[in-house]
Amino acid sequence: MSSNQYARSDTALLLVDPYNDFLSEGGKLWPPVKAVAEEQNLLPNMKSVVAAVRAAGIRVFYVPHHRAEPGDMDHWQCSTPYQRSAAQILVFGKDTWGGEWHPDFVPQHGDVIAKEHWASSGFANTDLDILLRQHAIRKVIVIGLLANTCIETTAKFAMELGYQVTLVSDATAAFSKEALHAAHHINGPTYASAILSTSALLHALT
Repeated sequence: MSSNQYARSDTALLLVDPYNDFLSEGGKLWPPVKAVAEEQNLLPNMKSVVAAVRAAGIRVFYVPHHRAEPGDMDHWQCSTPYQRSAAQILVFGKDTWGGEWHPDFVPQHGDVIAKEHWASSGFANTDLDILLRQHAIRKVIVIGLLANTCIETTAKFAMELGYQVTLVSDATAAFSKEALHAAHHINGPTYASAILSTSALLHALT
């Protein structure tokens, strides 16, 4: 993609689940993601992407996961083992440090925060689609966590809704190298218009 394909008028950054539980030492999901995240240079790359899109005048949309509360899923009919295990330890707990934004990714004036998603898609049962359309967005750049769950599902859903998707391969991470590889090298090319490194994206934005 050339730089004119990331116009501020129709492009948005989707920043997925930038919570302390994912990105900070002491976070509940930092231990399983840490090795891959550090190998990916995740935090510096995410910070660089956010800074670059802000400098380019591209709006940032926060795509937050549901902040857990005790008993959330007690009577659910179709929760998955993955969801139940997260609910048991209150990942991204409401009114807890783990459910707060990582200090490097606190929303700024003009950012848009979508309703919280319960599973992997930032679009399912939220207002993300209408918020993007009301801002005349046609293209989305997607970063955050995890590559093979919320990033992949949100980005696939975006493509199905008619958005042009760019994945930033080193501004995300997963619990294993295998999951990261599958997300970018096997599944990503089936729905993403571009899969770029952070440096390539920054070049495209200048």
